[in-house]
Amino acid sequence: MIDCQNTGPHQVELSQWVELAPFESLLNMQIEKAADGCAVLTMPFCYQYSQGAGVLHGGALTALADTAVAMAIKTVLPEGTRFGTIKLETRFLRPGIKGIFRCEAEVGAPSERDYPTWATVYNEAGEAVIEFEAVFRVARKQPGPALV
Repeated sequence: MIDCQNTGPHQVELSQWVELAPFESLLNMQIEKAADGCAVLTMPFCYQYSQGAGVLHGGALTALADTAVAMAIKTVLPEGTRFGTIKLETRFLRPGIKGIFRCEAEVGAPSERDYPTWATVYNEAGEAVIEFEAVFRVARKQPGPALV
């Protein structure tokens, strides 16, 4: 059981720019690759991630995809840039039944402060489980020559 008595907001300090935050570590995500606007992350199916029918909760799959595209974006932005998801869409293609899930993510060309992203989560058989699209927005007045 997790102790949730210590309410936020919390100051989270990561030791590296491309690193998992506490929530992502709680879901046992692993960064396999993060470079050049792409990222690959994995996450195991644990009993605690089940929904009522016993399959992997859609929120866990969406969290994996959202985290993967965020890691991909970090590879194209200056370290310390603040950004966040402003829009996302998840298309569920098949249930997550067991094993390790792999997410492949990429970032598209930015439009002003907005970065389009895409990701697909695959099961161990290589079948697509979800397709994910999101838009991230960089906060105003951030460092970096390409940012408005």
